Amino acid sequence: MTPTTDAPDGVRLQKVLAAAGIGSRRACEVLIGEGRVSVNDEVVTSQGRRVDPDVDVIRVDTMRINTAKGQVYLAMNKPRGYVTAMSDPEGRPTVGDLVRDRVERLFHVGRLDADTEGLLLLTNDGELAHRLSHPSYEVPKTYLAEVLGPVARDVGKRLREGVELDDGIVRVDSFKLVDSTSNRVLLELVLHEGRKHIVRRALSEVGHPVQRLLRTAIGPVQLGSQKPGKIRNLTREELAGLFTLVGM
Repeated sequence: MTPTTDAPDGVRLQKVLAAAGIGSRRACEVLIGEGRVSVNDEVVTSQGRRVDPDVDVIRVDTMRINTAKGQVYLAMNKPRGYVTAMSDPEGRPTVGDLVRDRVERLFHVGRLDADTEGLLLLTNDGELAHRLSHPSYEVPKTYLAEVLGPVARDVGKRLREGVELDDGIVRVDSFKLVDSTSNRVLLELVLHEGRKHIVRRALSEVGHPVQRLLRTAIGPVQLGSQKPGKIRNLTREELAGLFTLVGM
């Protein structure tokens, strides 16, 4: 991106940083003076620098700061039974129903099938949504899967080495047995691809059809204790981590 030059209609950098919640305007001036702020990959030390907060990429200590007005980045815990769509002609409940009161035109990042619960990202930043969904960026996603046990010791090895599905081989990045009670086993899997029903199909292929599936993380964003149906804004650190993950 071409470095921004001062313009009469630009906004002073320290004011933009303060509006983004980095600190008071004076504290932001100190950051600039210490050479900890960059605009479009150019370190800025001048207190008079003017920027376009909707266009320029601004970083503090290499962490990208969201300064664009009106940009929204949300984490939802999608409940089971909800369709990943903003509306549904069949009248089924959708994630769009859960954000109906939002004025922004939101995109859901990727999909979870109706029977799968867990973390779903929503934003009106089309470029970030595209990159997070595109397979070339290999964004890791973490799932908890409940299956019937017992689970053979070689299942994790088979999944890491790759199992053949009808649309090609799938390999998990990591596999862990989290818990086992009676004949129920809880597994954690990390994958960086998003083919349809990929977790369910992979586990079915190794003899363990999924009883319940929950996505717990997308890159640096964790579901944590967020309750089903609840929505929250991404933290500054989570958003910066996503930007870094997809080269923005």
